[in-house]
Amino acid sequence: MDRRAFLAATGAALLARPAVVQARARQWQEVSLAEAGFRPDAGERIDRAFANGELNGLHGLVVLRHGKIALERYFAGADEIWGDSRGVIAFNADELHDLRSVSKSIVGLVYGIALADGLVPKPEAPLLASFPDYPDLAADPERQRLKVAHVLTMTMGLVWDESLPYSDPRNSEIAMEYAPDRYRFVLDRPIARPPGEAWTYSGGATALLGHLIAKGSGKRLGEFAHERLFAPLGIDRFAWTNGLDGREAAASGLRLRPRDLAAIGQLLLDKGSHAGRQIVPAGWLEQCLTAQTQTKDGLGYGYQWYLGRNRAGEPWFGAFGNGGQRLVVTPRQQLVIAITAGNYNKPGGERMSAKLANEFIFGALAQ
Repeated sequence: MDRRAFLAATGAALLARPAVVQARARQWQEVSLAEAGFRPDAGERIDRAFANGELNGLHGLVVLRHGKIALERYFAGADEIWGDSRGVIAFNADELHDLRSVSKSIVGLVYGIALADGLVPKPEAPLLASFPDYPDLAADPERQRLKVAHVLTMTMGLVWDESLPYSDPRNSEIAMEYAPDRYRFVLDRPIARPPGEAWTYSGGATALLGHLIAKGSGKRLGEFAHERLFAPLGIDRFAWTNGLDGREAAASGLRLRPRDLAAIGQLLLDKGSHAGRQIVPAGWLEQCLTAQTQTKDGLGYGYQWYLGRNRAGEPWFGAFGNGGQRLVVTPRQQLVIAITAGNYNKPGGERMSAKLANEFIFGALAQ
């Protein structure tokens, strides 16, 4: 049973379907595989692999090289919106798709935009100073050590466990959804270790960031993201699923099209600038994409972004989401890979996307 099905089965109202917001569409240039430096049969190899069952669950793929679309594929498959089944969808370039935890990384970018406007606290600021409604928590000497930076890097040191199935009410994200106050729930978790000592995957951390953006801007998270990130990038359609409290599920509710996810990746390559406009401050982007800590898998982790190296030793940064959602950017190769998939809540569901990126994209580079 998945997250939404569990909430419904236990008597909660279904989470609100997201409203679709529109702006002015971005125009993309396309280039041949050979011109982009790929083997000319790279697309055919992906088609055969999907037909042979090697890439089960793949829904969409967009590959950019030097800012142009070199490869784009869409396939039919079962899909859902945060656990609410949509049946089998014949995907195409205009179909929105759940990004799940890729949402976290995009919220990290939006936070930097709000910070440049003076709307949210700096990373070094005491966290609980931004939550005056919880004076009892602020009076705790151990919690006084929490900084906004610990939220950005998921090193808060509080007990949080999303390894349990979403059918289990002990899963911290499910428990957060049911809490009368999701932000107090996150901040009131038992202290496991000093802040900054270790990385613990936490959708609750991103929920706090989303709240700070909304509070500081006086707008809903999706509205602010639309005005300051999506619309300036030419992302003309998006949706953001709400949690039970009616606010956007900052950690996992964003829905974009693969091309638009790729546009986020290209923005990173372009140091936060698009069409002559600085959308994300370059300094903030550098902080996001600098390893501040290390995950349990040995990857670097910045401000809501993962960092690593591919088989050739080339550095990459990226974002991952339940079901195989993936955005990978390799600066040296000027390459962006955006993947959407439907392997939600399946053990090893991310392996297909890793195989696709490593074997069929990186492995197809001729130069």
